Amino acid sequence: MRLAYPYLVLALGLLSFQTNAAECTARSGNINKPLLELYTSEGCSSCPPADHWLSELKDTDQVVPLAFHVDYWDYIGWQDRFAKPAFTARQKHAAAENGSTFVYTPQVIINGRDFRGWRQDSGLESAIYRYRQPADGQLSLNMVSDKLKVTAQTQDREADVYIAIFENGLTSKVNAGENSGRELKHDFVVREWYGPFPLQDMHEWQRTLELKPSWKGRDGGAAAFIQNRRSGEVLQALNLKFCG
Repeated sequence: MRLAYPYLVLALGLLSFQTNAAECTARSGNINKPLLELYTSEGCSSCPPADHWLSELKDTDQVVPLAFHVDYWDYIGWQDRFAKPAFTARQKHAAAENGSTFVYTPQVIINGRDFRGWRQDSGLESAIYRYRQPADGQLSLNMVSDKLKVTAQTQDREADVYIAIFENGLTSKVNAGENSGRELKHDFVVREWYGPFPLQDMHEWQRTLELKPSWKGRDGGAAAFIQNRRSGEVLQALNLKFCG
């Protein structure tokens, strides 16, 4: 019996560690972290280089990247399984805010503004520096088991909160369309999309979402951002990888 006791203590210690490890939290700081949106499609032959470029951002925490797959390329013969009409609608709305009458892929948008300098070596670094201003909003993300709690606060009375569940390491073998015969790889793909949730006053806003059991063990995470509904300006963004 005396020999078994240390092992019991060790087992309880490991159980406690695993329980604590299943909870993780991220909080925004006093500086605005830019939101980077890539509008892309598996039916677009010029999109894979942009997808690859976005994947390279996995090693930086200076920006919140998200890939929105649009559905208007599906007509040419390949249906993008990650595409949603809501993402096409969001891109069209952003185009209107930028004074454009059309949409295109691949398109990169930073903090609500069209960004064409992503192909340049120092383009993104310069854009991040330009947008990292004192924050007009605060965010926190907390994951415990299968629940995601999002907290937001801003003094902007025309602000909305959006929440995305994204996934990395996705692969598709394309058999039709412009990318027929290619194997495409994707990261930061938006799989679940929530919002807009209006922030009508200066008080703290909270929302708890149930995460599907299928997300456990997958390479992905959650992102949230606060955006002015009139100007399209993103006031704060934050992301958090799945934990535990």
